[in-house]
Amino acid sequence: MPFEDVDVMANAEAREELVRLTGRMAVPVIVVDGQVVVGFDRAKLQALLAIL
Repeated sequence: MPFEDVDVMANAEAREELVRLTGRMAVPVIVVDGQVVVGFDRAKLQALLAIL
């Protein structure tokens, strides 16, 4: 599955986008089809990705 790994500490624009999306500085943030998942939420990711 393709993904983009972004270092928000090294990229100010990405850091601003992170805060805009989540309202805070928290990682990891995973975006699936516009749905934002903060932290590692296995159940939510499985549902969004339609995997078991």
